[in-house]
Amino acid sequence: MSDDGRTGGQAEETGDGDGGDPLRVAVIIGSTREGRIGDAVGRWFVERARVRGELDLVVLDLAEFDFPVHYPERATEQMTEFAGAIGKAEAFVVVTPEYNRSFPASLKQAIDFAYEEWQTKPVGFVSYGHGSTGLYAVEQLRSVFTELHTVTLRNGVALDFLRTPLEDRAGACARDRAVGLMLGQLGWWGRALREARAVRPYVS
Repeated sequence: MSDDGRTGGQAEETGDGDGGDPLRVAVIIGSTREGRIGDAVGRWFVERARVRGELDLVVLDLAEFDFPVHYPERATEQMTEFAGAIGKAEAFVVVTPEYNRSFPASLKQAIDFAYEEWQTKPVGFVSYGHGSTGLYAVEQLRSVFTELHTVTLRNGVALDFLRTPLEDRAGACARDRAVGLMLGQLGWWGRALREARAVRPYVS
């Protein structure tokens, strides 16, 4: 059964594997704060996503980029590197905390370094917080990514570390199921949009 009460297909849990090239997925870790847990959340998610052979994963940890404080007149090498990685990807998973009912400034800065590179690709979200599952941040990110002509997924992964720490096995089944549902949708949209781009150019 899916989370809306309907019987789901096998693609929800294991991917629908179309036998073609693996879908190139960029996992973006949005927090750059000292003492963050975003890198641990990112590793946890990637470990589960890697079991799906139809996905080719690359991690873009924003803490590993040296972006300028002020937006320069010309793009720096690091900005160009990030935008290039976005352009190569065919789908995205954004790992984000919720700060004051929004997402980190570091994530917005990085998103703005690319534009056409985002277009006609699906975006899923892994959000987290202490007492909050990060859904306010996700809802704001949906608006941003809609402006960038992406498709944001219905299902996501929302983690509340106040009630269920990541290492707590009690919630592992529900968390893993949420990952499977989201990745099933990401794979379907990623391949469908890949095929559409091959048929005709997108007009924004």
